[in-house]
Amino acid sequence: MDNQRLINHLNQLLSNHFILYVKLHRYHWYIQGRNFFRLHEYFEELYERSSEFLDEVAERILMIGGKPLATMSMYLKQGTLEEANADDTEEEIIAQLIRDFEQVASEIRETGLPLAEEYEDEPTTDILIEQLSAFEKELWMLRSYQNEK
Repeated sequence: MDNQRLINHLNQLLSNHFILYVKLHRYHWYIQGRNFFRLHEYFEELYERSSEFLDEVAERILMIGGKPLATMSMYLKQGTLEEANADDTEEEIIAQLIRDFEQVASEIRETGLPLAEEYEDEPTTDILIEQLSAFEKELWMLRSYQNEK
């Protein structure tokens, strides 16, 4: 069974993880203001998780016979997220992360899981469910944080 569509989706997910990884580093380094300590630490936790997720996705691509993308130019071309380009305020950063996490969660839910099920690839389904769950939890936390202001 040709699973190229699933491999393509996983490479898109991998690309988005790399974009988030770099974006979260930027936010970690450049955050300012009264919530600096809390957000500085939080963004570090998020980019460390992104690192784990991207490695998991890349290894899964290899396991199912594909080749994971491995250049920044390809990540930017294949990803659906945009890199951070400005020194955003705290509110802008939180809003952008919500949009990014919603985008990735939606792509996993609407494309990744159906493809993994179509190819009867239960290990990939497990990975996608785990990552979807993590994104949904972070969305809940970010929205709650956004509402405390």
